[in-house]
Amino acid sequence: MANYWNKEIECMSREDMKKLQDERLVAQVKHVYENVPYYKNLMDEKGVTPDDIKSTDDLHKLPFLTKADLREAYPYGLLAKPLSDCVRIQSTSGTTGKRVVAFYTQNDIDLWEDCCARAIVAVGGTKDDVCQVCYGYGLFTGGPGLNGGSHKVGCLTLPMSSGNTERQIQFMTDLGSTILCCTPSYAAYIGETLHDMGYTTDDIKLKAGIFGAEPWTEEMRRSIEKSLGIKAYDIYGLTETSGPGVSFECEEQTGMHINEDHFYPEIINPETGEVLPDGEVGELVFTSLTKEAFPLIRYRTRDLCVLTRKQCSCGRTLIKMSKPMGRSDDMLIIRGVNVFPSQIETVLIEQGYTPNYLIEVDRVNNTDTLDINVEMTNEQFSDTIKDVQAKEKELAGAMKTMLGINPKIHLVSPKTITRSEGKAVRVIDKRKLHD
Repeated sequence: MANYWNKEIECMSREDMKKLQDERLVAQVKHVYENVPYYKNLMDEKGVTPDDIKSTDDLHKLPFLTKADLREAYPYGLLAKPLSDCVRIQSTSGTTGKRVVAFYTQNDIDLWEDCCARAIVAVGGTKDDVCQVCYGYGLFTGGPGLNGGSHKVGCLTLPMSSGNTERQIQFMTDLGSTILCCTPSYAAYIGETLHDMGYTTDDIKLKAGIFGAEPWTEEMRRSIEKSLGIKAYDIYGLTETSGPGVSFECEEQTGMHINEDHFYPEIINPETGEVLPDGEVGELVFTSLTKEAFPLIRYRTRDLCVLTRKQCSCGRTLIKMSKPMGRSDDMLIIRGVNVFPSQIETVLIEQGYTPNYLIEVDRVNNTDTLDINVEMTNEQFSDTIKDVQAKEKELAGAMKTMLGINPKIHLVSPKTITRSEGKAVRVIDKRKLHD
């Protein structure tokens, strides 16, 4: 039995959804053109006016927005409402350059929390659930978004934030948490700590997890499901478009339904900007149809994925996006070969290793080097040096098959790679230091 938060929208016919999107887009383009000089200039440069936009079929005429635009317009240059109408900001983690600051009216927050409520209900959440939110709170969107969604559904909400993992587990066991919301790498760490503390999955009541904010593989999903005894669901979002809840997985677990009454998706060729048909891999682009304070039109996410309209067994008609296959800016080019960290993670889990690893890329004598540090389990650690060397060789062979290049594998003792309570740092690229 499928659960819906807003059945009318989630199961809306394609024709009605298109009509709704067309109306909202026309109004949004006019709103942005009249209130955001930065975007008006981009439109004027392209020779396009709001009158040229009659429906979503005309979206391709509009200019793109990129993270570089957001940095250039920082802090108020993309604001479309008076500051007196705004009630909150959220911000990105700011790993590169200036932070991105997004603004919200009260209505923006209500709609965002509504999207998160859809995600919680889709994994079976009801007012009888205890929802433990271990995403970071504060400027990061993960905590506030799912906290608000959990309130809307009526769950008992534990606003834990990340960190202090033993306390997380104490609350989880004492209060009988049933839904866990955090990053996948933190979920894996909670599972590991739970077992280290002598608990088993029989000691907790968790049934579902909503994990996002970083790329994770199907292999990691199965590993988390096993260690916590749950079903693990994906959620997707960006601070720039509001936060988590742009799309979410249902019980089918075959991609995420996009809340396309609020966020209109396109897939483009990242090189040319040309719009690609459904089913082709490309860069995901979003247009905010309902955001008031900080509406982004044709925002390039850098995430690579596929869109599909294949009918879903859950009954939702919302278009689906695949799990992002990596980011067009996360891809490592090593000796001319494209390498995504997710490929490395897939091999590790398939070979029986934990998803605790660190990739180091460097350049020695004008040649790229790829070193992968991988944590052993306690059983693997008890092997002789000779056995460990044989395992390193075997793993390097499996990596070569997947990546097409030879990495150097270093098996390290358990618990030596720093755990992450937020977004995991998986790659250190030292080449940038020499350039």
